[in-house]
Amino acid sequence: MRKFSAVAGSAAFLVLAPGVVTGVVPWSLTGWQEGSPYPLPVRIVGVALCVAGAAVLLRAFTQFVAEGSGTPAPVAPTEQLVIRGPYRYVRNPMYLAVLSVIAGQALWLSRPVLLTYAAVVAAMFAAFVRWYEQPTLLRRYGAQYQAYLRDVPGWWPRLRRKAVRLPGRGVFAVLAQVLQLLAMHGEVVIAVPDDQVADRHRVVPDHLALMPDCYRDRALPLLGR
Repeated sequence: MRKFSAVAGSAAFLVLAPGVVTGVVPWSLTGWQEGSPYPLPVRIVGVALCVAGAAVLLRAFTQFVAEGSGTPAPVAPTEQLVIRGPYRYVRNPMYLAVLSVIAGQALWLSRPVLLTYAAVVAAMFAAFVRWYEQPTLLRRYGAQYQAYLRDVPGWWPRLRRKAVRLPGRGVFAVLAQVLQLLAMHGEVVIAVPDDQVADRHRVVPDHLALMPDCYRDRALPLLGR
């Protein structure tokens, strides 16, 4: 799918699906009129939920275009599985964002009916994911989606540990030290094209031999090879 088509399709789906679920239906239930006011801290939490949910929702839609070259709509799926952005932490950030906006409106407007509505929507999302979305994605992406199912939770976001940065050390310096350790586990001879005869018999570690040329050529000088 071309980038323009992905953008246009995602924008249309954003209006027709989340726009209706988080906007039109809550308005039809409440007219966006406040009920008996909840305490101010509760209403502030409601505003925060609305803002956070809207931000995650827009980020998720953007990720579908940027990474997957497609849309969230089942009729125009992505060309590849989307696993970055908010999808690194939870498999269903879009559904959680929608529920956050609905629950936020319930607290902000002090309208319990919206909490009931949020519960109904949550049950519908869970059923859709369980009986349609997961089987469909499994057929489409196979082992890649199986690994994603195993590694990333579906509904409770799990923040991954931040990468540890070693002070005063560049990434290639650290890589060189790692490769020097790996070199002790065996070496192989790499065959290279005939026009690089001078390098035909250079010896490198097994693990380094599997690296792409662009990275291997940078790492070799660090090992004195």
